[in-house]
Amino acid sequence: MNHKPASFPQASLLIAAAQAQPVSGDVSANIARTVELTGLAADRGAKLVVLPEKFLSGYEPDLIAGDPAKYAFDTDDARLDPIREVCRQREIAVVVGAATRGVGGLFISSLVFSRSGEFIEPYHKQYLYSGEMRIYRPGAQGAMLEIDGWRLALGVCYDSGFPEHARFAAINGAHAYLVSALFSVKSGYHQSRIWFPARAFDNTMYVLMSNHVGTTGGWQTCGASAIWSPYGEVVAEASREGEEVITARLDPAVLADVRERETVLADFNAFNARGDEMPGAYAVHRLD
Repeated sequence: MNHKPASFPQASLLIAAAQAQPVSGDVSANIARTVELTGLAADRGAKLVVLPEKFLSGYEPDLIAGDPAKYAFDTDDARLDPIREVCRQREIAVVVGAATRGVGGLFISSLVFSRSGEFIEPYHKQYLYSGEMRIYRPGAQGAMLEIDGWRLALGVCYDSGFPEHARFAAINGAHAYLVSALFSVKSGYHQSRIWFPARAFDNTMYVLMSNHVGTTGGWQTCGASAIWSPYGEVVAEASREGEEVITARLDPAVLADVRERETVLADFNAFNARGDEMPGAYAVHRLD
């Protein structure tokens, strides 16, 4: 298994998570809201902001499947120009959720825009929730963003429930794991408060989750977007219901300190570097 050697950024990086309720099927309104939230993040000094899963259409699988040309996006979609423009004007990168059209069908994606407004190749959700499989195809590879020496891996919602997704990002050099999501007021809140601290602590990296508020696609969502430290502690947390932007500063000294004290990632990489077989086989002993 390939992995990147340990390295650390030289300077801190302020990032943001934005949570809001999309307008079902109103792409123009949701793009305008994305621009507004991006501006708020830039006002606070953030160099990157993450918005929720499928925010540009709302989490509306049947709506999207019924008219992909209207509710899904491709790389040269002119409707995205206002996002490109705010990135250029405010020098901030944006990650925002949307359905995309690609070879083989529809994907649940994170659209990525650089601080100069360049549209970067989107990341496609790899672990689809059971109800999504009838409409969408899973992505085939991970995505890593590099900004000011920081390596930021992307995930979408259910990806974060599979420890190997974040672990593969970490062994490929990620310093942080950024997830656009939809978590509900029922099991979703419980899941998020277990999964994200675990992804952070298990891999000693910062973790960000941007969630919806209100109702979208029939789901009553739980807000509570948050950013966790490499030790699994909450650094910043939004409310359960309100639309807001939260920020946190990624600190290379904190990252280095936690990785020195908690060596699980280094030990995992060392194990793989030796070429040893992973401990997966089991001896079965009958006791009856």
